[in-house]
Amino acid sequence: MLYPIGIQNFESLRKRGCVYVDKTEKIHRLVSTGKYYLLIRPRRFGKSLLVSAIKSYMEGQKELFRGLALERLETQWAEHPILHLDFVGKWYNGRDSLTETLEYHLERWEEEYSVRGEGDHGTRFQRVIDAAYSATGRQVVILIDEYDKPMTDNLGNPGLLEHFRRQMQDFYDAMKAKDGCIRLAFFTGVARIGGQSVFSGLDSLRDISLDPEYSDICGISGSDIMEYFPEAVRELASAEGISIGECLARLKDKYDGYHFSKDSEGMYNPVSLLNTFANNRLDNYWFLTGSPDYLMEVMQRTSFDITKLTKEKVDAIQLGCIDTEHGNPTIPLLYQSGYLTIKGYDGELSLYHLGFPNREVKTGLLDAMFLYYIPVSCMSGMVLISKLARAAWGGRPGEMMKLLEGLFARANYPIEGDPEKDFQDAMYIIFELLGEYVNTEYQTGNGRIDILLQTEKYIYIIEMKADGSADEALGQTREKGYFQTFADDKRRVYRIGVNFSKESRRITGWKVEQPGHMA
Repeated sequence: MLYPIGIQNFESLRKRGCVYVDKTEKIHRLVSTGKYYLLIRPRRFGKSLLVSAIKSYMEGQKELFRGLALERLETQWAEHPILHLDFVGKWYNGRDSLTETLEYHLERWEEEYSVRGEGDHGTRFQRVIDAAYSATGRQVVILIDEYDKPMTDNLGNPGLLEHFRRQMQDFYDAMKAKDGCIRLAFFTGVARIGGQSVFSGLDSLRDISLDPEYSDICGISGSDIMEYFPEAVRELASAEGISIGECLARLKDKYDGYHFSKDSEGMYNPVSLLNTFANNRLDNYWFLTGSPDYLMEVMQRTSFDITKLTKEKVDAIQLGCIDTEHGNPTIPLLYQSGYLTIKGYDGELSLYHLGFPNREVKTGLLDAMFLYYIPVSCMSGMVLISKLARAAWGGRPGEMMKLLEGLFARANYPIEGDPEKDFQDAMYIIFELLGEYVNTEYQTGNGRIDILLQTEKYIYIIEMKADGSADEALGQTREKGYFQTFADDKRRVYRIGVNFSKESRRITGWKVEQPGHMA
């Protein structure tokens, strides 16, 4: 079986005989029922391949759809002129960088349709649409891939972001005056930028990003795996030395879990699943295709509380729009970038509950956070996590605290922020990476425990003070009676008091008490 890894061109995929999970029934529905669409999906989720398939369809390339749903659904196969604009592959870090991209595409279209290149970008775009319609006698199809990249590249630069937003708004507004010449306009991106939208002139734009009807238009579902990849699953199970049932369970745990509407089936990220089948090995693939550094910067700049990553509830407006002017953009950015997904829905309040989609994304993001908040070498960081895990599982809190004390003693902090918050964030990341149940600020009847770590046999109640003392922190656990919360728990409970110096950003003291076996 040939896997289309790195292939984003539909024609190339079909001619090479690569496996293709048929999305053409959804494509036919799009084209048949509307004109202007926006689809937001995480990176490497198949958006570019979807755009390419739409392009081949609207070019009338019937032979490429042989055996697919679209072959029986379409009867006319009319050839439309295509205006395809792709913003991928470039970093938009200067005021003229977007102008250069628009100029490149406009000049190419103007040459193709013999149009004079005069006026602003919007005016030139209108002339191209007119000329393409006149030359072919058919309405124009406009495909814009990763429309948001110039703006998401500048989430930390409000001035440049606004400059690009206005430039793109002027360009897209040109379409409204040429509505009669347009058959379809399809936009993809990883984020919808808030404030005054770049689409303000397109009154009939339909955002299908949270639409149940199109929740599976990109990605691979569990049922798709059984239909298209049964042999790949058998081969992977054999290579891993496990049963087919266990293999499916591991695939689901590691790669499944993306939801794009409140009741949708979970979707697998194609890049991870296809690489797994091609390599016959379960591994972390998605994070090899890009870095989340810009997310780390946004979190730090906006003072986002990372301990609430999987505790947030948001409405559809917050989920669908990154508003850098009127709110914290971190949660919608994490969702739209694929680091969080819909895990539940509160119908009474119309709120979405978010969480990590799967183990691959959770581990990858926490690893990235670890290196950002606690900048030590990757190797020493992972070795530390392994040693901490063994100490926590073995009921050795003193060993655990010595490891943490040593880590903060050698960590170099290039970021400037609230030292106390940075310390709590770092502790949260470390304990989350242990793979156990971790709560920060766990609510009890008498107050909030700073960090609660639970393993199969042990419970660790950790209270932290900044520029205080370990005795003071430990005293609070006694005064508040935090351990009483677990009076009926058969696991052994440890209380740990920790003091952290804001000036040195180090653990300067810690003490452990064991109130006894809670039986």
